[in-house]
Amino acid sequence: MADEIADIANGAGDSTVTEFATYEEYLDSQITPLDLYYLEDKELARQLVELGYRGSGEPLKREEFESRKKAAENFRLSKRLATNVLSSHGKDLAKFSFLQALAEREEANRSGKLTSIIFIRTKNSKGQEISGYIDYAHRLKTENFEPYFNRNKTLLPRPSDMSFYNWETQTCTSNATPNFQVIADDENGLLFKNKRDRKIINVDPRELRPGDNTSRTQISTTEHIQVVIYDHLTRRKT
Repeated sequence: MADEIADIANGAGDSTVTEFATYEEYLDSQITPLDLYYLEDKELARQLVELGYRGSGEPLKREEFESRKKAAENFRLSKRLATNVLSSHGKDLAKFSFLQALAEREEANRSGKLTSIIFIRTKNSKGQEISGYIDYAHRLKTENFEPYFNRNKTLLPRPSDMSFYNWETQTCTSNATPNFQVIADDENGLLFKNKRDRKIINVDPRELRPGDNTSRTQISTTEHIQVVIYDHLTRRKT
């Protein structure tokens, strides 16, 4: 991993690999008209540059040039993806604690480093009290979150989420997601099992520890009656 990071850093900051499209162009840049006059063979001139007999400084070998070229391209793509994929990018959410909390977790949930469960207790458009547990990573993959971060839309639990309850109509649903299995009939109450590492998340507020590698964060917000986020960090590689 350290070598990969070094390659990316070298490639990203090395104008040598970004200036030339191919290794041959790189070699040609160090061949002078005088070299071609005496050698009368461009391929031979390239070989002499590669061996260090022509040009300035220690030349890059083909493998090193290609490695740095690839690292530079990967670095460029990762920066572009980080900018374009994150729905919260560039949004000023300092005054909106819930949205700020979601923005802080967006990249980690998209990449699989983290799987967050969002508990929301609120009222729907009909004034009915509803509550539910949302698989944040799954919602990010199946829904455009930019309207939420732009504050044009309010994040609410749905019957299709991991758990949903309408306190007025008594409607109750539960659904497994790609990240979690729902355990609704356990004597300890509602539980969620992470499908990647099979760890249990206990969302009972009376429990001091919600589970291994899991933290519980109460979010203070005027947007909903109650918001709690359970962040589960899996130790398996994604």
